[in-house]
Amino acid sequence: MNDNDIAASLAAPVEPDALARLRDRLAADAEAQDLVDIAYTTVDSPVGPLLLAATGRGLLRVAFAREDHDRVLDTLAERVSPRVLRAPRRLDRAARELDEYFAHRRTAFDLDLDLSLSQGFRQLVQRHLPDIGYGTTRSYREVAELVGNPKAVRAVGTACATNPLPVVVPCHRVVRADGGLGGYIGGTEAKTALLDLEAA
Repeated sequence: MNDNDIAASLAAPVEPDALARLRDRLAADAEAQDLVDIAYTTVDSPVGPLLLAATGRGLLRVAFAREDHDRVLDTLAERVSPRVLRAPRRLDRAARELDEYFAHRRTAFDLDLDLSLSQGFRQLVQRHLPDIGYGTTRSYREVAELVGNPKAVRAVGTACATNPLPVVVPCHRVVRADGGLGGYIGGTEAKTALLDLEAA
């Protein structure tokens, strides 16, 4: 085969199904050889496409489209490991539980979580957020009291704003003392949608 033949074969259109099969095979091979530190996929949801990323320890990141999925993956490659690969199979359970949540068939997630993107007080707050029951809300002050530091209201707000696992770790259930929504990594529309979903 000469250079022209090689160039022609590389320029030939490839069937999308063939590309998908090749991508799946490469992902499976990489997983089998333990070459993937962070697996990711995207799933559709009523609050827009969500990026899911996981390490071997558990779900590491849930990101809204407004966070720019490519930027999130770049950050994970810098902070955790450059061995990042689209490998949806590792995230099947998380995707299924999210589907069940959005379909009103799940009120709590039962997933292994990798909380290594947060440390100290932020991680402490994020560990306690699932204690806020489905369909209920707590104020930032009440969460501060829940974690044993009633004066740390502002720090609770920061912990919620930097929560790497929104929806699954329900920071959307934390609101201002006056009933106002407060900020949300997915935007106020997404926060409202999640609270409305749980109130239905």
